[in-house]
Amino acid sequence: MKKRVGLVVDDRYLQHAISRPSPENPERLRNLSAIVRERYRHNCRMFQGRCAETADIEAVHSRFYLDQLRHHASNGDPYSYDRDTYLMKDSFFTAELAAGGCLELADRIMDGTLDHGFAMIRPPGHHAEPGRGMGFCIFNNVSVTAQYLRRKYGLNRILVVDFDAHHGNGTQEVFYETDEVLVVSIHQRDLFPFTGKATEAGAGQGQGYTINVPVFPQFGDLEYTFLLGRILQSVMEQYLPQIVLVSAGYDGHRDETISGTLLSTEWYGLVTSLLKQYAHEVCGGRLLMILEGGYNPGSLEVSVLTTIDSLLAARRDKIGIFFSERANQVLKNHPLHGCWTLQ
Repeated sequence: MKKRVGLVVDDRYLQHAISRPSPENPERLRNLSAIVRERYRHNCRMFQGRCAETADIEAVHSRFYLDQLRHHASNGDPYSYDRDTYLMKDSFFTAELAAGGCLELADRIMDGTLDHGFAMIRPPGHHAEPGRGMGFCIFNNVSVTAQYLRRKYGLNRILVVDFDAHHGNGTQEVFYETDEVLVVSIHQRDLFPFTGKATEAGAGQGQGYTINVPVFPQFGDLEYTFLLGRILQSVMEQYLPQIVLVSAGYDGHRDETISGTLLSTEWYGLVTSLLKQYAHEVCGGRLLMILEGGYNPGSLEVSVLTTIDSLLAARRDKIGIFFSERANQVLKNHPLHGCWTLQ
């Protein structure tokens, strides 16, 4: 039987909502969900979210933090916990569904039903730390997934790639002291949450297994492709991950106002092809992409569709990575050279 791409699409993700204006709102996905169902109904397998088990969430987040969430979600003030991360009566359940949707796709990839998956979920997750939610994020979906894969399937070489415009501080904190999850993040420097310096490279057993690539505003397709291509080629060949998880944030698009990076819609298809290529060469094609940021519904819509089209496309010849002097300066000054040999 031909393997297929799996998508998590679930209107229950729209329940996490507030009447006040917020960049992270149901309109991000409302129209996109309808388009995805219609456009890919014949060539993708559709899945709904499932509630992540408490044990799966507590493998990342403290019980005290979960109790805090429940309290603040029920006290009537949506911003009583955090000035950005609102909590309503449906927020905890929606966050459980978001994390569980990722686990559903992870299971289907691990049992061979799927090659690739895209979890079109909200709220996002990569800012959520073990004991603190922030930046619109409640549960750290990619971290919950990685821990689940370690616990259930015994994986010990998981690669997390984060191309959201903002640094995934929560994901970094969860895995900072382990070599069983390698986190690569490319993000705009001096942007919320103001972490992710190149010198933040892990500690203890995890020394060298956190790779942060902070870039300047105005970097676009050429610079991002050069940086990710050079780093991922080397990391994939030396680390040999068993699966690739992606924090797929679309807020670096040039039509977004929340960042200063200038990525095009087409770049998201290109980077997906690049990740597919590396996953095919190293880990049997296992690739799971998880939605993070992207707050302009128009650019988010076309970029996600481009991503899914790329997941479905036949494998292409190796992608050319063109030289960028500006991006090369970032690499020349990066402490990465002390841990990994760049090709």
